[in-house]
Amino acid sequence: MQGIYTILLLVVANIFMTIAWYGHLKLQQNGMIGNWPLYGVVLFSWMIALVEYSFQVPANRMGYIGNGGAFTLMQLKVIQEVITLVVFVVFTTILFKGEVLQWNHFAAFACLIMAVFFVFLK
Repeated sequence: MQGIYTILLLVVANIFMTIAWYGHLKLQQNGMIGNWPLYGVVLFSWMIALVEYSFQVPANRMGYIGNGGAFTLMQLKVIQEVITLVVFVVFTTILFKGEVLQWNHFAAFACLIMAVFFVFLK
């Protein structure tokens, strides 16, 4: 059960991370923060990233095998990267209509799935 909680916390963390990293681009497109100085955008993103860290750090602590969790550090990192890319693809295809998934993106996703397989191989 701890492994499921870890993955759910990682999903929530990555939603906030994606918003912090790329949400300002959509806000700029919409003209909401187009005239903000860069330091204002960075501070705004940091505030969102603080929420992300509030989920990411507990997920890693809870999920790490050294703390009684289900995953090694390598497994946690690979899981996190796959979640990051899935969240990013959903975010991008919903908010940035000009972005299109192509064959090479799917090939990259297949490589990530293989990475998950290999990192869990004993």
